[in-house]
Amino acid sequence: MEFFCYHRDRPGSLELRYELLEEHWSYMDRYQAEMIARGPTMTDDGEVPTGSVHILDLPDVPTARAFAFDEPGWQAGAYRDVLLRRWRNTLGRTMWDFPGGPTAGNRYLVLGLGAGEAADLDLPRERDELIAYGPLLSDEGDRWLGTAALLRAPDAAAARAVLTADAYAAVEVHDWYAGGRPE
Repeated sequence: MEFFCYHRDRPGSLELRYELLEEHWSYMDRYQAEMIARGPTMTDDGEVPTGSVHILDLPDVPTARAFAFDEPGWQAGAYRDVLLRRWRNTLGRTMWDFPGGPTAGNRYLVLGLGAGEAADLDLPRERDELIAYGPLLSDEGDRWLGTAALLRAPDAAAARAVLTADAYAAVEVHDWYAGGRPE
């Protein structure tokens, strides 16, 4: 089962987040084999983290919940909330398989929060810049709750355009960077 996990930073938690960085990376290292994508969301200037995205393949919902809520930053109060949803890897690959490489270009997390009928279940026509893409689902996997995409785009407006206009209750666009322990 694949899961999308987005820890959103608590305002004023930057110092705590940096104090926990090695502990966070060590925790994530334990899940490297299960990772589909990972990395921080950042302020528009790319200077300050605003959250942490992890997409992984785990055996079940309880394991995903343990992953999300045992994370050191969550335990220490660095995050204000966690969005944890089942997810379907429509591209069938990891971020490390993205042909565009790990760092070139502007990258974004686009979250479309569902508002009724399922939308964007199929890959968009313009898919060359997609790093990860798929529907957000209920714990049982039988109900569509939205769509999550990581992609490279010229700007936030172009990134937003990956989702169908007016098909969502809300759409969030965040600057995103491929993450992991620096080599």
